[in-house]
Amino acid sequence: MTDAAGQPFAAIAAVLQEYFDGLYHSDSIRLRRVFHPQCTYTCATEKPLLLMNMPDYFALVDKRPSPASRNETRRDRILSIEFAGPDAAFTRVECAIGQRFCTDLLTFVRVDGRWLIMAKVFHYDLMS
Repeated sequence: MTDAAGQPFAAIAAVLQEYFDGLYHSDSIRLRRVFHPQCTYTCATEKPLLLMNMPDYFALVDKRPSPASRNETRRDRILSIEFAGPDAAFTRVECAIGQRFCTDLLTFVRVDGRWLIMAKVFHYDLMS
C-alpha cells in the first residue's frame, strides 16, 4: 500500500512492527528478517561509542531475557517515516527494553523488493 504520493509507508510500518516484535520477544529470528546482514548497529549513548555487527548483535539478543518474559509494558511507537527515493527511507521510532527507553534512527534500503534496516543508530535514557 502506498500513500497519495506513491510511497510505501505501509510496507515500512510492517517491517517496523516485526522489528518491535523481535525486540519485545528477544527473537533474533524475527530480527534477522528485518536487518540487512551488513547492517551497522551503533549506540550513541555508550562511551566509547558502541559499534556491533549483526552476528554479535543477534548473540546479544539471544542471551537477554525478553521484555515479554518480564511482562513489560510495550512502548513501541513510530515517530516518522521519510523517503529519499524509491529504495531508501529513514525512520525515527521509540521503544523500551528493561530500564532503557530508546530512540532509534533506522535507515532502510529496498533490496529485491524487500525493505531492510541498513543502519541502526540509537540513544537511550534510563527510566526510573
